[in-house]
Amino acid sequence: MNEILWYVSRATGTVSMVLLTVVLVLGMVMSGRRRPAALSSAVITGLHRSLALGLVAFLGAHVATAIAETYVDIDWIAAIVPFTSGYEPLFVGLGTIAVDLIVALVVTSLLRHRLPERAWRTVHLAAYALWPIALAHGWFLGTADQPLLRGVTVLCGAAGVAAIVWRLSATPAQTRLPRQIAREEWT
Repeated sequence: MNEILWYVSRATGTVSMVLLTVVLVLGMVMSGRRRPAALSSAVITGLHRSLALGLVAFLGAHVATAIAETYVDIDWIAAIVPFTSGYEPLFVGLGTIAVDLIVALVVTSLLRHRLPERAWRTVHLAAYALWPIALAHGWFLGTADQPLLRGVTVLCGAAGVAAIVWRLSATPAQTRLPRQIAREEWT
């Protein structure tokens, strides 16, 4: 049974990383910069939210199975408080930070209409830190002896970096109209 939990933990961690990367890419696409004309804003937003919900479910399974299996020493406290794990405290701690950031993103997204727009955006910018932290966690803990998992991590890294570069390379003229539309969605 313990071996099954170990594999489920690695599988759900890998799926979580893929979903996080896709959610990041969709976030870049809908963040008010150079949206592809063929894609509806509502479709992108719905997909972003739905996949983020799936990410939370897989991440919950990843954390639960990592704690439940006894091959390594990770307890519930280590899932909440970074760098307290008995197993690889640095890299498990990075995963804990990523989980804590996801919790902050989920909570503020659920409360989005009750928060000032600037507060929600500030917390949502944490995704820029969340994604590379989660990527490092997966690289150092989950892929060391598995070429397929390492390849998935490399592809997630390449896709995420490409999306971030694409978003940040937009000119001010490309950002005015989408930001105006985003402000109208708030009202």
